Amino acid sequence: MTPLSLLLSLFPATVIGGAAAFFMLFVTSGSPAFVVAGLLLLYGVPPVAFKVHNHFHPLREGPSHLVGDKYSSWWGGHQIQLIYIAFPFLEEALRIVPGLFSAWLRLWGSRIGQRVYWTPRFHLGDRSLLDIGDEVVMGYDAGMSGHLVKRTRKNILLYVKRIEIGDRAFIGAGARIGPGVVIGPDAEIEGGSVLYPRTHVKAREKYAPRATAP
Repeated sequence: MTPLSLLLSLFPATVIGGAAAFFMLFVTSGSPAFVVAGLLLLYGVPPVAFKVHNHFHPLREGPSHLVGDKYSSWWGGHQIQLIYIAFPFLEEALRIVPGLFSAWLRLWGSRIGQRVYWTPRFHLGDRSLLDIGDEVVMGYDAGMSGHLVKRTRKNILLYVKRIEIGDRAFIGAGARIGPGVVIGPDAEIEGGSVLYPRTHVKAREKYAPRATAP
């Protein structure tokens, strides 16, 4: 682990600890300024930190290794996003307001179309690796990840690839979508489907569940 990797591994605890401190200051003082500071720390600092990090250490798509002397830009970015994975209610709150969660993902670098509907308990591993068209529906408990980690004989393999979903596609409840998946316009992904890395679903195709890896 490089020094920068170690430093960024402390980022989630630092943000959560700081937010908790602001909350305690609000309880003791009653000043709403501490609430605003806490919200800015939770929702403002991480995306800004991610953009700064990505400027100096751009995220590279494709395969790489996590173990070694070379710094992994994905690892650093993942640590910055970790609080939303560990505490999903932080993003659940954003989905209450129509359009707010889409705007949130654009802030991280994803391309999100208009009138995308996000249902509750949507799981997301990589906030900068989505390319979603207009009027897409995300089913309840669906999940997407723009990365895959797999142990090999001598190292840990990381594969990173943007997910692309065309206009008016329908993602069924509980579907799981991996890195590099491309879903065409008007396609329907049935509930419980598992789309493995680099799966391509044609326009207007109906994709049925798959229980096991090929």
